[in-house]
Amino acid sequence: MSQKVTPWEVKGNVDYDRLIKEFGVSKIDKKILTRIQKHSKTLHPFLRRGIFFAHRDLTFILDEFEKGNKFFLYTGRSPSGNVHIGHMIPWIFTKWLQDVFNVELYFQFPDEEKYLFKNNLSWEDSQKYLHENMLDVIAVGFDPKKTHFIIDTKHANLLYPEAVKVAKKITFSTIKAAFGLKEDSNIGQIFYTAMQAVPAFLPSVLKKKEIPCLIPHAIDQDGHFRVSRDVLPKLGHYKPASIQCRFLPGLGGMHADGKMSASEENTAIYMIDDPATVKKKINKYAFSGGQATVEEHRKKGGNPEVDVAYQWLMFFEKDDKRLEKIYQDYKSGKLLSGELKAILIEKLNVFLAEHQKKREKAKKQIDSFILKA
Repeated sequence: MSQKVTPWEVKGNVDYDRLIKEFGVSKIDKKILTRIQKHSKTLHPFLRRGIFFAHRDLTFILDEFEKGNKFFLYTGRSPSGNVHIGHMIPWIFTKWLQDVFNVELYFQFPDEEKYLFKNNLSWEDSQKYLHENMLDVIAVGFDPKKTHFIIDTKHANLLYPEAVKVAKKITFSTIKAAFGLKEDSNIGQIFYTAMQAVPAFLPSVLKKKEIPCLIPHAIDQDGHFRVSRDVLPKLGHYKPASIQCRFLPGLGGMHADGKMSASEENTAIYMIDDPATVKKKINKYAFSGGQATVEEHRKKGGNPEVDVAYQWLMFFEKDDKRLEKIYQDYKSGKLLSGELKAILIEKLNVFLAEHQKKREKAKKQIDSFILKA
């Protein structure tokens, strides 16, 4: 299957080297990792393992930071369903960046986006998911004093005047080419990118001085920010810098379903799933790199490169030595597919139990995170 990677759809076996060339991003190299490590002491596992693998203008962000010009972080979540474990990857890393560099985060909830792009999503449901999704974001552990939620329809007084300035600089042909829109695309879809561009410079407007912006995001969202980078200098603002991550594969594996999908339950583990559901989904749906029989597996070993349980452990097992042992044991046949899945199930259920406790507490914290302006 040929790959398709857009902000609204990811299909096929994703070739990240090809995406680097197609999107024009730069690979994160050892030089950049060394510079980050100066500030962080130890690198996040997502950097060590190449999960965050590409960037735009990260050297500019580090240059400015080292001159004393602090950047701010911008990421977001478009509500259309329950948060799944794949959504957590950029947020976990964003929290680490906030802690390491002691910077502010502007977290956008474009509550209109998926409503405009999905025919089967009602406005009422998008608002219900907005509330639910905010709980999951708060549960990540962001600093409430330095984290500001921006909700497109509720902060329209702030966003719309700036979005109009952005929109005037973007032609319909640019949006059509960037996102594959057609003549029958609704006009909300055409305007939407202008709204998504605003948080990349809104703090500069509010504080009346230019502040560099760093956007951590999954590589499929790059199209919005490519357009923003072309437009914002025309309005007197910095180009937003960005750092991109790989996808957490869906349970069926990257060859089957591209990435995890919030709308396809069998590809995803949701942050509200209970332990029994997690166990059932992993055992039933997680693509295995093992052999057909135990005897054959002991003899030939498994393939961790395609095994979903191992691929997920690359994201969730923090201990490099333990991960390497699991890799070698599985490849040699010492560790069976069922045993590998059991390791992942335990890891996920510990992670989810902690998250769900924090999620419950978050119900009383929403107001303290919403931007007051």
